Amino acid sequence: MPRPPSPMHHNLKTRLGRLIARLDMYLVDHGAFRALYNNLHHLGGGMYRLSQPSPSQLRRYRKTLGIRTVLNLRGENLGQGAYALEADACRRLGLKLISFSLGSRRMPRVDEVLALRDAFQTIEYPAMLHCKSGADRAGLASALYRHFHMGEPIEKITELSWRYGHFQFGNTGRLDYFFEAYLAAHRARPIAFLDWVQNAYNPEALQAEYDQRRKSKLGTWFVDKVLRRE
Repeated sequence: MPRPPSPMHHNLKTRLGRLIARLDMYLVDHGAFRALYNNLHHLGGGMYRLSQPSPSQLRRYRKTLGIRTVLNLRGENLGQGAYALEADACRRLGLKLISFSLGSRRMPRVDEVLALRDAFQTIEYPAMLHCKSGADRAGLASALYRHFHMGEPIEKITELSWRYGHFQFGNTGRLDYFFEAYLAAHRARPIAFLDWVQNAYNPEALQAEYDQRRKSKLGTWFVDKVLRRE
């Protein structure tokens, strides 16, 4: 079924509409900070992780890095200036834009893990993946990329780290706990990560376990109110 038009849809065909979208991106979506530092890192194999790119950053990376594909982990949002401008820039630059709607404060769903695995196997490289700040959802997807595409073992992957702006407290710590749960199961009885995800992993039960054992009200306040993560 076609998606109904959003009442907040940004009209980029007019100067005023494009200005409003840019103001939304830079002021409301914190793009002014990303213009100074966009958390860009190479993951190997022609994949890069970063925060939400602006059209000018996309043009630069298309030219300097040869980017062909952009994985947007924030999902399609017609009312978001950053998304509207990104989709328009990708169309103009001939970049393939693929959107996933990942969460940064819940356990990953099995279908999301499998969809990302399939994307990493089929997209055209060089490519880049991003969320809003390049810290939480980008860290999750980067870890999955390094495992599924680069063949690195989960225990050696450190993409969810303070180095990228990710913190292991508050609700965003659920992403760390997801991998920790696999490693604990693997130590108890060796099992491949994909087999664990498909046959043993229970997102709801694991999230409830994390909330009981690890969730911090102070950490949640810091991530949500101070860092204002999406």
